[in-house]
Amino acid sequence: MREYCIVTDSTSDLPLEIINELGLIVIPLEFQLEGKVYQHYPDAREYGYHEFYERLRAGNLSTTSQINYTTYEAYFEPILKEGKDILYICFSSGLSGTYNASVLACNDLAERFPGSKVYSVDSRAASAGEGLLVYHAAQKKAQGMDIDTLKDWVTENRDHLCHWFTVDDLNHLKRGGRVTAVSAAVGTALGIKPVLHVDNDGHLIPMQKVRGRRKSLEAMVEQMVLTCTEPDGQTILIGHGDSPEDAAATAALVKEKFPTVARVVLTYIGPVIGAHSGPGTIALFFMGTHK
Repeated sequence: MREYCIVTDSTSDLPLEIINELGLIVIPLEFQLEGKVYQHYPDAREYGYHEFYERLRAGNLSTTSQINYTTYEAYFEPILKEGKDILYICFSSGLSGTYNASVLACNDLAERFPGSKVYSVDSRAASAGEGLLVYHAAQKKAQGMDIDTLKDWVTENRDHLCHWFTVDDLNHLKRGGRVTAVSAAVGTALGIKPVLHVDNDGHLIPMQKVRGRRKSLEAMVEQMVLTCTEPDGQTILIGHGDSPEDAAATAALVKEKFPTVARVVLTYIGPVIGAHSGPGTIALFFMGTHK
């Protein structure tokens, strides 16, 4: 079996220690803030996570860019020149054009390197939901799974990767067109906290409205109670938009309901996702019966 690498992008929001532990290659996406362009690397070398969210809290807006063909070529070509194949697990095509660019690059590189396998799989996932899929894929690889079997496994299991989000600031959803200006104003006045999920096509969909922060965290964990499969030994990821206390509170709720989970990992929601979800976002990721 030829050696292969698992590659993902920085929207997977995996902690640096897990990236290093699993030997992953991560391609950065770009974000713009205060007139400057930054690369989002997992080690936040160009812009700190806390500092980014502080700028958003101060009223600054951030925009994001997808990975282009040239960047894929720059990352993939050296791997292929080493005689290794590539399995790239990509940010949801329902939220970005990144996947389409990756497919073009993979097809061209497969022609230029005959006999090589260069696969791009649409995760239909976002943030640490994408990261959790990558995490499981890397474990399968470590257990000896070949690249073709693993590509099929990722495709078959992406619809069992559950994402549940709640946001603290409705204005960020308003800017992204997820809620109307009127709904944002009324919801803010009433303390409404929406609960959203990513559907089978990788789109972010509002599902529920509750009053109060604690209720929104409990609502996400209740979804896990309803759909989580084989919690014993599962790794759970919790993402946060610079809200470590609320992330820890969510972790405590998970452990209360599921005392036998193997690992609950807290991680920052990076700038590329955070530009759209805003400060205070909390997200819960786990494997379940359906999204």
